[in-house]
Amino acid sequence: MGTLILQDGTVLKGESFGAIGGYEGEIVFNTSMTGYQEILTDPSYAKQIIVMTYPEIGNYGINDFDFESNNPALVGFVVKNACKNESHYKSRENISGYLKSKNIVALEGIDTRSLVKKIREAGTMSAFITSNDLDDDFISKKINEIQDFKIKGDIILDVSCKSKYIFNPKGKVNLAFIDYGAKKGILASLAKRNCRITVFPASVSANEILENNYDALFLSNGPGDPADFIFQISQIKQLVGKISIFGICLGYQLLAIASGAETYKLKYGHRGANHPVINLENNKVLITSQNHGYAVDIKSITKSMRPTYKNLNDGTLEGFEISGLGVYAVQFHPEANPGPEDASVIFDEWVNIMKKKLNKINEVEDER
Repeated sequence: MGTLILQDGTVLKGESFGAIGGYEGEIVFNTSMTGYQEILTDPSYAKQIIVMTYPEIGNYGINDFDFESNNPALVGFVVKNACKNESHYKSRENISGYLKSKNIVALEGIDTRSLVKKIREAGTMSAFITSNDLDDDFISKKINEIQDFKIKGDIILDVSCKSKYIFNPKGKVNLAFIDYGAKKGILASLAKRNCRITVFPASVSANEILENNYDALFLSNGPGDPADFIFQISQIKQLVGKISIFGICLGYQLLAIASGAETYKLKYGHRGANHPVINLENNKVLITSQNHGYAVDIKSITKSMRPTYKNLNDGTLEGFEISGLGVYAVQFHPEANPGPEDASVIFDEWVNIMKKKLNKINEVEDER
């Protein structure tokens, strides 16, 4: 029997089906019906406890093809029912075995419908998840301890790559890429569009990016409060206007702050594969995959920042451009993984912008 303790004093008991131990984290929920393997391995969930709203999780097991990172960064996983007998020809192990091998505490038998309603009403909270059945004294002590829990400000250094490397070396578009906790699906989507990607850790300086003459720069997704990343924002400020920059999720938020806007924490975030956004130019609606707890304050954007996408559920800003400076960014995930592929066209648009710029440069050099 395991235990889940929330910051507001709520205590829930469930059956442990993951690793032995206990961790503090921020409790959030995800509304995706499928894609639990990609969710488990998304680095943006660092130091978080994920509650899945879909009641049956683990029915197709764990395969070798759908990992978004090698090592999960979340600390806990909560479901209504964990499937014991997975069924899929690609599966190599069940979800319980995988969670144990990655030291992730997991509970089943929780009333996730009630839990998610509580998170929606109270907002995202800190929590403690353990595989142990706790007594009242320990629970009271832990409730007091988790009041002070906060995801640390350098969390992206934990989930970022530790050194520079090349992804898809035969690509023709020479792209620099800053890894703040990047999903493999983003790299694969860019490689599919003929990009040669030099991946840098989150600690990279602006000078190192500029001295290598890249065609463009891409800023990845990642965990944490964007306002905490003062060094990264300062480097982006030095890069804006000197190189075309594209950003997703955290990369979008950091670009917005560097461009003069502000961010704020959402009550319970956007996490799932069914979030509708509207293109503000052509009024086309896309169903998108999202995973973020912060938003850009639309009232704070500067005159140079042109809004491009808006969330149809709550009206939050989901994209902006500063085309004169070559800045393009969206809050949602065009690569999906998991989720619908409505927004994959954004990668096509962005890579075409890079190619047009590259063609112009080649034409000038040919004239010389």
